[in-house]
Amino acid sequence: MQLLDGKYVSEKLKVEIAEEAAKILEKTGRKPHLVAVLVGHDGGSETYVASKMKNCEKVGFKSSLVRYEDDVTEEELLKKVEELNADSDIDGIIVQLPLPKHIDPEKVTERIDHRKDVDGFHPVNLGRMQRNLPSFIPATPYGITLMLKEYGIDTAGKHCVVVGRSNIVGSPMSILMARNTTPGNCTVTICHSRTPDIKKFTLDADILIVAIGKKNFITADMVKDGVVVVDVGMNREISTTTKSGFKLYGDVDFENVAPKSSWITPVPGGVGLMTIVGLLKNTLASANKEVYK
Repeated sequence: MQLLDGKYVSEKLKVEIAEEAAKILEKTGRKPHLVAVLVGHDGGSETYVASKMKNCEKVGFKSSLVRYEDDVTEEELLKKVEELNADSDIDGIIVQLPLPKHIDPEKVTERIDHRKDVDGFHPVNLGRMQRNLPSFIPATPYGITLMLKEYGIDTAGKHCVVVGRSNIVGSPMSILMARNTTPGNCTVTICHSRTPDIKKFTLDADILIVAIGKKNFITADMVKDGVVVVDVGMNREISTTTKSGFKLYGDVDFENVAPKSSWITPVPGGVGLMTIVGLLKNTLASANKEVYK
């Protein structure tokens, strides 16, 4: 068993991103600029946004945070998105999810200019991704492909099983792994909450990507020897043994699945760190006009 070490890969790629950002600054006199919109005070969202801002600073990006209370109206939020769309100094816009129940996240996502949609959630970017055209790729799937590429994981002709069908991870991940790219060229199966006998599929996986949001959902009896395991799960539980007061668990029972794996991501220290890198690379590509001229 070998670790797919998100900390190592993310730090390596952030050095490369910082070098590219410095070139943009030297050439244009401006830094790549990412704006995050945060509504309310959800603990997880606060942590994620703070990490994104910190990493922007680390690689030489400009970052801005727009905050609203939970009672902001949908109309007001959409108006702000349109203002950000019109600001030529901004390269990337993210609206942190989840949003309060009175705000339609799909409406907000679609209102973001697809040329600044560095989260990769806009229908235009998802459609272009499916057609293998230049696009902003959803940050978590993008980060996973960067990690697989860094470690030289052979995916061509392999059976990739994706557990979870969310628009943020599972569905775009399945498209990326099936595309005629590297990594890619897999035969892909998507499993989800309505799939009977998921074990039948996971046992056949050469590459298993799990994003179902259930602690230790994948157990040792559900995988074959030599499988490559990518655990997207980030399940927080209160803990009296950690400084933060909580502990993170993946969707995979790491302790018992790892000995059967050829490669596996840890939680924490795996996919989460690569998600940030995916976001930074999308923002860099936007600043460079690599996707949309």
